[in-house]
Amino acid sequence: MQSLNRNQIPTRTTVTLAVVVAALGYFVDIFDLLLFALLRKTSLTDVLSAQLRSMPADQHDRFLRDWGIWLDNTLQMTGLMIGGILWGVLGDRLGRISVLFGSILTYSIANLLNAVVCDVNPDGAFAFLGAIGLGTAISQYEVLRFLAGIGLAGELGAGITLVAELTSRERRGIATTIVASVGILGAVVAYFITQAVSWRWAFAIGGMLGLLLLLLRIGVVESGMWRHIRKHNHRGALWMLLWPPRRFIRYLCVILIAVPIWFAVGTLVKYGDVIGASLGLPASEKPDPGRSIMWCYVGLAIGDLASGLLSQLLRSRRRAILIFHLITIAAMAVYFIFGARSQYWFYASCLSIGLGCGYWAVFATAAAEQFGTNVRATAATTAPNFVRWSAAASAGLWVGIERVLGGGSAVVVSATTWQAAAIAGAIVMLCAMLALVGLRETYGVDLDYEEK
Repeated sequence: MQSLNRNQIPTRTTVTLAVVVAALGYFVDIFDLLLFALLRKTSLTDVLSAQLRSMPADQHDRFLRDWGIWLDNTLQMTGLMIGGILWGVLGDRLGRISVLFGSILTYSIANLLNAVVCDVNPDGAFAFLGAIGLGTAISQYEVLRFLAGIGLAGELGAGITLVAELTSRERRGIATTIVASVGILGAVVAYFITQAVSWRWAFAIGGMLGLLLLLLRIGVVESGMWRHIRKHNHRGALWMLLWPPRRFIRYLCVILIAVPIWFAVGTLVKYGDVIGASLGLPASEKPDPGRSIMWCYVGLAIGDLASGLLSQLLRSRRRAILIFHLITIAAMAVYFIFGARSQYWFYASCLSIGLGCGYWAVFATAAAEQFGTNVRATAATTAPNFVRWSAAASAGLWVGIERVLGGGSAVVVSATTWQAAAIAGAIVMLCAMLALVGLRETYGVDLDYEEK
């Protein structure tokens, strides 16, 4: 690994390599991050087959939904939150590239092990797993989703921080947009992979892609800005994002502006089969969760490219995000009003939601630009993962509102399911738009400074 001096201008080849590697890294990150969502029904139907056989067929969807929320929205997203703090602090203390290596290795191993989860023979060679509570496939699944979340937390923040610090202020938005737009396509490729192979092979392929990616890290240089502050006493000091209050409010606003993205993806799209049935789609038109995610991420890729270019054209991160907030509101309206017309309309609404939520590239760039070099990786890594973790909170909000409306005790899906989702969507959008007011404009700012 090489390092640039603070004042050494990186060559075009150096910048290009960093952008390509960060983009491919985020591609694999999204590929692995969405694997469980794409394989939720098939993998859980296999792993929980005994429980499913003992209950009526009309209870299966809700049973699988509840397990999906626990494994994905709760365990994996909590792993992302913890990993975001871990890798973010290490990114400022040990360097951006060290985090990229560690995070990729962690989630790759977790996904490879996820491919072989199984109930353990109490008299076999792995009987010790039963003694520590990992004797069943579902218990192994729980632990590995949590560990995968920890690993997946480091890729985006470290990559965006490195690219932002190596690229000129005029081209910074373009470079980070390329990283995000290419990375989002990992979900689309993951969808087609999951259609071609079994769920176990899909997890194995995700793990192997991560290990291959490690080879591409060779030759990527470390940021000169980080090298200059590597002896700073307050590198990666998480408390500096929480104090003074003015800085904490700015950090909180950064997180809140992107919460609608993971509410839309983590609830409206991932659980489209459940919400679609609640909207009135007949069983013959029930949306496939994997296909819903695929169309959503096609929209996200287009939206990421468009929002990044729009922020460059307007010379403003805030105005670009505001415009995409308004598009997201319109897309959610399409989802709830027209989604029940047919499966075609439902997938089209998922595409529109992805387009509206495609300001992730601008959000990630703004998160890196809001703070000084000594805590930049901490902020740029923790903020996206707190947003991802918000999928657990927003899913809990959805389920909680459903219970208040009187649908929580039902064993089958009812109209209160989509009504609760609509109310939860209105709440997260309101919070995001209010938070945008507290965000400072960072287009074209000089990043070579430290937080005091």
